[in-house]
Amino acid sequence: MRAIEGLRRSGVAIGSERTILDAARIMEEAGVGALAVLEGRDLVGIVTDRDLVRRCLARGLPADGRVDAVMSAPVVTMQAEADLHEAFALFRRNAIRRIAVVRAGEFVGMISIDDLTVALATDFVDLVSPVADELQSPHHDSAVPATTA
Repeated sequence: MRAIEGLRRSGVAIGSERTILDAARIMEEAGVGALAVLEGRDLVGIVTDRDLVRRCLARGLPADGRVDAVMSAPVVTMQAEADLHEAFALFRRNAIRRIAVVRAGEFVGMISIDDLTVALATDFVDLVSPVADELQSPHHDSAVPATTA
């Protein structure tokens, strides 16, 4: 599966000059926990709900402060056409929870650990179903042994 196929929704972004309050409102309206931070079309950072709590609220920063003052940069990215399993190594190596997905240098979406967990759980159910079916309704072997001629 390609990374682009693992995206559960379109990417949500905010301009770097926008405010911390704008970021919080966009996250709430979009139902996301992270925003890509863009300068024009360039991906320059990521701001998460955790950033808003730890870097803003906990430090008493004003809500009208710029979002680029609290974003994380540089951003860990992966190509849209890359194998989605590459995300596992990126998460492990970088100790992050979200990876920006890009195509031709432009931000297209975000893959999160939660997205991969849901995908893996679905795959696991698909694998377990035949085993569970067999356990619930075992196939019985013929009473007559097979012979060779």
